[in-house]
Amino acid sequence: MRTSIATVCVSGTLEEKLEACAAAGFDGVELFEQDLVVCALSPAQVRERAERLGLRLDLYQPFPDLEGVGETAFEANLDRLEAKLALMDELGIDTLLVCSNAGEAPVADDAVIASQLRRAGDLAAAHGKRIAYEALAWGTHVNTYRHSWELVRAADHPAVGVCLDSFHILSRGDDPSGIEDIPGERIFFVQLADGRPQGMEVLAWSRHHRVFPGEGAFDLVDFTVRLLRTGYRGPLSLEVFNDAFRQADPRITAVDAARSLRWLQQRARADVRLDPELRALLSGLEAIEPVEALDHVELVTDRPDALAAVLAGLGFALVGRHPRSSQLLFRGPGESAGAGARTATEAGSGSGTAAEPGVPAETRPSKTPPGETPPGEARIVVSPRADGGTRIASVAVVVADAERAQRRARELGAAPTPRANGGTGGLPGVWAGSRRLAFVDPGLAGWTRGFGAAEDSAARLGCGPSARAGFDHVGFAESRDAFEATALLLESALRLERAAPQDVATLRGLVTAQALESPRRGTRWVLDLLPPALGSAAFPDRLALRVPDALAAARAARDAGVEPLAIPANYYADLAARFGLSEAVLGRWRELGILYDRDAGGELLHFCTPTVGGLAFDVLERVGDYAGWGGADAAVRLAAQWAGERDGACPGAQNG
Repeated sequence: MRTSIATVCVSGTLEEKLEACAAAGFDGVELFEQDLVVCALSPAQVRERAERLGLRLDLYQPFPDLEGVGETAFEANLDRLEAKLALMDELGIDTLLVCSNAGEAPVADDAVIASQLRRAGDLAAAHGKRIAYEALAWGTHVNTYRHSWELVRAADHPAVGVCLDSFHILSRGDDPSGIEDIPGERIFFVQLADGRPQGMEVLAWSRHHRVFPGEGAFDLVDFTVRLLRTGYRGPLSLEVFNDAFRQADPRITAVDAARSLRWLQQRARADVRLDPELRALLSGLEAIEPVEALDHVELVTDRPDALAAVLAGLGFALVGRHPRSSQLLFRGPGESAGAGARTATEAGSGSGTAAEPGVPAETRPSKTPPGETPPGEARIVVSPRADGGTRIASVAVVVADAERAQRRARELGAAPTPRANGGTGGLPGVWAGSRRLAFVDPGLAGWTRGFGAAEDSAARLGCGPSARAGFDHVGFAESRDAFEATALLLESALRLERAAPQDVATLRGLVTAQALESPRRGTRWVLDLLPPALGSAAFPDRLALRVPDALAAARAARDAGVEPLAIPANYYADLAARFGLSEAVLGRWRELGILYDRDAGGELLHFCTPTVGGLAFDVLERVGDYAGWGGADAAVRLAAQWAGERDGACPGAQNG
């Protein structure tokens, strides 16, 4: 279907907005009145600019408070309407958005409103225009789409139809099933926006916190399916008011917006309620299976020796150095599902269940839950550089067809990353925010052959009990400009599923964490949205490794010289109060810096390393069907890592 976007969605001058929307691949735009009022171009020049960019001007908006007023006021409103219709003639726009009256004392008489809409329709028809009547969620008398449709039907004018706005409908909790009662030809325009409940009045929510489809909690797939079944064939348009978007680079926002409509159409295509004819109306994406495994993670660092010391302490062995790229390859052998798990009988503690209070996780089975992909072999590539600290530079995922996966990501607006000779540089990939997302299929699996085995590397670096480590999840911060775009790209390009976002009250401000995972939990990603005052450089990347025995891994790391993160004693006192854990168990955990969490399905034992120039490792043992990622401990983890930075603590510093 045709796609459109309101110019209010993006920042910049009208010229910049049009260029960004055209570059992102939109077919048209809604022209927001203020964008025209402050523009130096004449209406004719705006029309010419849009035509040159291949954009259709689909809608002029908004026209507020037309109806539901006394006769004198309505006559004045008709004069105002006449002027806007003449302006639309110059712009070449055929549809005007008229919002329901949100004034303090309009005329609350449906017969009067229907009559006024009919008279406005006569005036619009004389100009060859249409009026799309929209019910504002905060409209004084008309605030539901059903009511707006009743009034349009009563007006009975061919130039008067409805505009359906998903935000105004779904933010009120209205049942969208009534959309299918409206004939598609009477739906003149559709505006789409997503949202997450904000605990505030709907007007403030609407003006500041809308997001693009797929970035909120509304069921826009259901909304779209119902819309198509009416016979509506106009554009799918975005109207998103968001303070962060309107301060961001318009090119980034426009690409994110276009991606959201591709995501929505792909999801709607897959809906079983759509017949093949309706599915054919929607744009599809290159088909791939959900990504359930990571091939490797690349870390860039200006402290390769310090990083290598930490990896050795965590059980990784150095495989070799690539002769052309100078990259180092480290490997931690994979762990099969359930191997090495400690049973309750072996621990001598009975048969406690995962959710039973007072039975510590270290005494219960630690097995991969049914249906979950067990962690495979963790491979880490280290790329030395002169400066800039240590961070996750690239995450490579396992796919059946790398070129197809890259095409899917590019269809979603992701920019391809340049290929280079040597090391991992030849793998196809795209930019996902500030990181590279690379694709590895069976034909590319031999990339490791370029790393010749280093002499006596295993003996030099060691291989402790925690070596049976697989990737559990990757976590990193994204700027406010790129956060939603990166989350939606990962979700749609890799076919991940979003968990509910989680707010973490850190010492440096409120951080919103968005977790995404594959259907079988083979891959997990946690993106952190930082407060404006906290730059991403101050927020450590996190590479989480899954092991069968967190306590053994912590002991092995400590024995190898990697001291665990120092966790405050108050944390363990709080655990005792919340979970009734014994002092003997807590004493062992305190000694090793073990953190603990529990949910309805199971438990988590994990420990963290101090940061190495902007990166920290989180080593996890999952017990039962624990579904989280350790978010409950994020605040204490960050506080301890920041305290370590202040004190100058850094594992392997003597080697740095």
